[in-house]
Amino acid sequence: MPLPKTPSFRLDGKRALVTGASSGIGRACAVALAEAGAHVVVAARSADKLAALVDDLQSAGFSAEALALDVSDIAATGRAVAQNGPFDVLVNSAGLARHGPAEDTTEEDFDAVAALNLKGAYFLTQAVAKGLMEAGRPGSLINISSQMAKVGGVDRAVYSATKHAVEGFTKSMAIDWGKQGIRINTICPTFIVTPLTKPTFDRPERRAWIEDKIKLGRIGEVEDIMGGVVFLASDASALVTGTALMIDGGWTAE
Repeated sequence: MPLPKTPSFRLDGKRALVTGASSGIGRACAVALAEAGAHVVVAARSADKLAALVDDLQSAGFSAEALALDVSDIAATGRAVAQNGPFDVLVNSAGLARHGPAEDTTEEDFDAVAALNLKGAYFLTQAVAKGLMEAGRPGSLINISSQMAKVGGVDRAVYSATKHAVEGFTKSMAIDWGKQGIRINTICPTFIVTPLTKPTFDRPERRAWIEDKIKLGRIGEVEDIMGGVVFLASDASALVTGTALMIDGGWTAE
């Protein structure tokens, strides 16, 4: 009897769009996809940081280009995706956090976080899916969510609300687009050391809270996300859609 063959984790010949790619998790995801053979289009608002990332990727022998993009600008994002796609892989890592007690949330804070984390993510995902459907191609769409999409957290009512919503539209889109071969999933990291999380780690009481909740006993690094994003982008996850990959060190196990 012939042995089964492991599906490939390679992404050769694939075109990937990574938003929020100028730093942190987005930057690491771009590197991971490029290492797996994809041509990576890195997108963010900071043109200078994108140019430096593309230089670094190309110097390492990878295929990459930059696309200045503000995901919260729905119309401009739709045009950019249509002009530069179709994309076989999407990793949406653009995000915003304005943490504070729920009783202090302002309407401006709520609107700013929701505009990027929810509305921007929704319509970016829609735009990439439309490009794939028009081209008659399958694809893998990945939204970087959070462990806070599954639980609550101190000072995180608005952020958690937007990430719970991302999980909801991910499941519904998976149902809508499954027959077209378009898969959509989320990655839910725990606290990862990035410029975005530095203010939290600078507060000793919050760092102690985080370290107590992570069952593996350490704070996450961007490298912890890289294997997961390649898995979801590749044929190795060909039957995975409408679900969340928890990379949380066991935070949500209880």
